[in-house]
Amino acid sequence: MAAIRYELIKTCKQTGARLGRVHTPHGSFETPIFMPVGTLATVKTMSPEDLKEMGAKIILSNTYHLWLRPGHEIIREAGGLHQFMNWDRPILTDSGGFQVFSLSKFRKIEEEGVHFRNHLNGDKLFLSPEKAMEIQNALGPDIMMAFDECPPFPATPEYMKNSVERTSRWAERCLKAHKRPEDQGLFGIVQGGEYEEFRKQSARDLVSLDFPGYAIGGLSVGEPKDVMNRVLEFTTPLLPANKPRYLMGVGSPDSLIDGAIRGVDMFDCVLPTRIARNGTLMTSTGRLVVKNAKYERDFGPIDENCSCYTCRNYSRAYIRHLIRCDETFGIRLTSYHNLHFLIELMEQVRQAIREDRLGDFREEYFERYGFNKPDAKNF
Repeated sequence: MAAIRYELIKTCKQTGARLGRVHTPHGSFETPIFMPVGTLATVKTMSPEDLKEMGAKIILSNTYHLWLRPGHEIIREAGGLHQFMNWDRPILTDSGGFQVFSLSKFRKIEEEGVHFRNHLNGDKLFLSPEKAMEIQNALGPDIMMAFDECPPFPATPEYMKNSVERTSRWAERCLKAHKRPEDQGLFGIVQGGEYEEFRKQSARDLVSLDFPGYAIGGLSVGEPKDVMNRVLEFTTPLLPANKPRYLMGVGSPDSLIDGAIRGVDMFDCVLPTRIARNGTLMTSTGRLVVKNAKYERDFGPIDENCSCYTCRNYSRAYIRHLIRCDETFGIRLTSYHNLHFLIELMEQVRQAIREDRLGDFREEYFERYGFNKPDAKNF
């Protein structure tokens, strides 16, 4: 039995979106799904019990950051990430590639891998497909990602062609270096930027290697939303229907819905916790910045339509006070609400697929949230 298995439950007649179930060594979860990001083996300010209470079924951790601190060998000695952080549900780790290309001012890409500097202390480091596999095998997630090059946006066709070809060669090396295929599923990452011809080339190369799942990388890196949607429309059909599809780094409500409509099963993003630390909240009627003066004497919940722990127990006025005073509890409350909001949104998406009405759901949601307005404030 493969470590990762995808089960198609239903296809929405209105949109073609997929309702599915992914089976892993640490349990199964229904898709489409949003995965909270626990970069350093913790979702910021959240306990594992909080995450379970809000309905999180799988979380993501970061290969690059855990390699630097505390080190993958220490986590191996602890029994792997699940034991280390007391999380008994599925975990996905990224490859570390995005951090290498986004955090390091100095980097040199070679066929063997990437030379770069540690963003914490400036030390010289080298990451290759083989090293990325060694680290992730030690971390022990259920799903691990192949090491890829994350190209910038925009990029020239010549740059993208070379980048895609290198990523394909690296993917093959990752498969050969992967030591635990029986209990860790390795996903390939389709690159190619906004270019259809290179997305097709990347997908063709990776599908031929028969990964148990596929990620779509190189999006949500600065391109307009309509470009991302267009790329998804011609990319997801290139991927096997019997395997999960994961769109990396996407977490705004509109993009989650639009991605699901275009056949994506899994999403992750730091967005909900990052904006929560600044007092920005996702609500059923749009963006709410709780630090604003108009909430100073507002003793109602963040969102009257939300049943999360934060909204059941605390007022806008109180949370505003905590955030303005830099109190950690305030960040904990806003983070809890935003994560719950996206997890609940995906449950609504799954239900809409069951009822063949995801297109109608999108229209109603976008109208209520204000995404249809030319001056809509997004995240």
